[in-house]
Amino acid sequence: MTQYKANEAPMNAPLASEWKKTACIICSLNCGLEVQTEGGRIVKARGDKDHPTSQGYVCEKSQRMDFYQNGADRITSPKRRRADGGYEDIDWATAIREIAEKLAAIKSRHGGASILYYGGGSQGNHLGGTYADSTIKALGVVYRSNALAQEKTGEAWVQGKMMGCGVHGDFEHAEVSVFLGKNPFQSHGFARTRVILREIQKDPNRSMVVIDPRRSETAEMADYHLAVRPGTDAWCLTALAAILVQEGLVAKAWLDAHTTGYARVAEVLQRISVPEYAETCGVDVALLHQVAERIAKAKSVSMIEDLGVQMNLHSTLNSYLNRLVWLLPGHYARPGTNNAFVPMLNLSSSKRETAAKGGNGTGGKARPGAHSPVTGAKVIMGLIPCNVIPEEILTDHPDRFRAMFIESANPVHSLADSQRMRQALRALDLSVVIDVAMTETARQADYVLPATSQFEKAEATFFNLEFPRNGFHLRQPLFPPRPGTLTEAEMHARLVEALGELDARHYRFLRHAARLGRTAFGLAFAWKAARDQQVARYAPVVLYRTLGETLPAGMAPAASLWGISQLFVRHQRTAAARAGFGGSVLAAGNRLFDALLTQPSGVIYAVSEYADSWRAVRLPDHKINLCIEEMLAELATLDSKRPPQDAEYPFILSAGERRSDTSNTSIRDASWHRRGTFGTLRMHPSDARQIGCDEGDWVRMTTRRGQAEALIELCEDLQPGHVSLPNGHGLDYTAADGTLVHQGVSLNELTNAADRDPFAGTPWHKYVPVRIERLRATV
Repeated sequence: MTQYKANEAPMNAPLASEWKKTACIICSLNCGLEVQTEGGRIVKARGDKDHPTSQGYVCEKSQRMDFYQNGADRITSPKRRRADGGYEDIDWATAIREIAEKLAAIKSRHGGASILYYGGGSQGNHLGGTYADSTIKALGVVYRSNALAQEKTGEAWVQGKMMGCGVHGDFEHAEVSVFLGKNPFQSHGFARTRVILREIQKDPNRSMVVIDPRRSETAEMADYHLAVRPGTDAWCLTALAAILVQEGLVAKAWLDAHTTGYARVAEVLQRISVPEYAETCGVDVALLHQVAERIAKAKSVSMIEDLGVQMNLHSTLNSYLNRLVWLLPGHYARPGTNNAFVPMLNLSSSKRETAAKGGNGTGGKARPGAHSPVTGAKVIMGLIPCNVIPEEILTDHPDRFRAMFIESANPVHSLADSQRMRQALRALDLSVVIDVAMTETARQADYVLPATSQFEKAEATFFNLEFPRNGFHLRQPLFPPRPGTLTEAEMHARLVEALGELDARHYRFLRHAARLGRTAFGLAFAWKAARDQQVARYAPVVLYRTLGETLPAGMAPAASLWGISQLFVRHQRTAAARAGFGGSVLAAGNRLFDALLTQPSGVIYAVSEYADSWRAVRLPDHKINLCIEEMLAELATLDSKRPPQDAEYPFILSAGERRSDTSNTSIRDASWHRRGTFGTLRMHPSDARQIGCDEGDWVRMTTRRGQAEALIELCEDLQPGHVSLPNGHGLDYTAADGTLVHQGVSLNELTNAADRDPFAGTPWHKYVPVRIERLRATV
């Protein structure tokens, strides 16, 4: 691959000859990288061929790592907000003491349910979240949320109802690959994405289907592009499912053997008027029939959905219909289909999703934490919907949130209705932020605690979705921590100790055992945890304070992975043994942990067989449930409920398009962008003519919540009436000279928190009514 010099690297400085192993932190794949460093900078990057899942694959976005590592707005001292709104530096002892005292006081007065924990790790740094669990327990926190609750909770709710396990597509071997509201050429979503897309494109025996209003890079490669009108994916998917049923294209014997509820679903789909639904979604009915037949007759189909439908009208219904489209023809638990992956740590256990009020088998009473305290929003995956957070604060309700603890997240910028989110944070009795930089959220907080960067400590991600061989990558630090910063593990350990939950008495015996080796430590930890409730309750912090002290330099935060390794081999003994981690639980867990520590490119920790995908279905008789009555009830409303149109706001904005010039908001310095325009509003030429605009003109966008300005980019790939802005822009970045730099549009100054899915509360960011007016031509 081409190698680029990173941010302000000396042009003639000698490079270190050693290539160090790490990973990209832009998207959920976290592809393995090899980098060269010089003087605290990342100066070259290339794909790591030894990485077990990415295998040397990398895209252009991996070249931006140094802009994260050396951002000018990184913070190196705890900060306390002054009465005038400014901040003063304080020492760590003062920060920890004051935060612990104030949180304890709020818990004493209002209970732990009044403290909301938000975050737990940005893209690529999840180890800190394993230690946050101890702080959460110490404070009695009931409610949590993070970015998954504005993206994936509707899908998780459906997945729990239908299968009770997570699944992922095998696009490398699928005869037909279907991408729903997804442009994997830019957003990725599965290993070696662009390589596999090109393989599909070149193979005459394979097909690619894209369902997307825009002719994206992936749609350009596709055999079938179902260019739905914005917001009408549910009509398109319903039509496909109805064709499968009405034309006898379902795998009836397979459905009888492996599923329940088909008769009820077929009854509903038989009544669908496919031509009317085709008319609504704007896709030719003949094309819908061709695609349905191709899916039905293929030997294997993999299908994946993403934010294009998960942040859109009928988002939870879309997730349900997506699964019907590939389940009705019997595409599951075979090569080239969706299969149940084995996670290292389950982030979305279906056991944590909740039923409707009064209907969860608890005698008509919702279990504690099943719904948010003020709005009664459904809690899914243990997360309250992001869109209701301001409503849970800006009220006089006695059960409102009084404090927020925000870790490695930026909700003021990333959640709908930024104005309301800023107001909510300032209305709290206390807000605490852990982050590497002075973010938009940090600027509203009462205390800001500076974290070491992802490249200055042991770090990892739990987005491990591959099948049949799943990998985990524990990354080693590239640089020493910046003075004044701490790891999240150290912060949480100090907070739990300041709250009076742990002290040296809980560590002394285990510290001695850790010096005797892993086996002695494992036996000692089991003995101690069985006799000391605090050790068991706060196991991650205890591991960090004991086992962590024996790990290589910079690797102490990896101590929680010892416990996770032990739990994994206990609960997934067969998959672990196939990967080489068999035998007694303690010995197997120790070998897995040691492999994670010593293999810098990552480890295959689980090997599955296709029959395991059936055993993973956690429903009676391991049968898939096709019938979700709540979803069928919403489907029934499609006949009379079309996507809303507003004459005052005639365009539909997709807020958050993935482009080659987007990253994520961890990379706050946009100076990596050196070619072309930045943060343009893409618009069809006919729409530009309608409002008197040309390429490069400035326009004002107005929604019911706010205004913003952007440059116009003419784009034939969009449908008339449909416009788009990129994700990850509009940050307030303080440059090295103290100048405040704001580039691009902050999308959530335009979005409305009230526009959300009725089931999961996920936002409709891909369907934002907007008015657009020409301001001026580019000078």
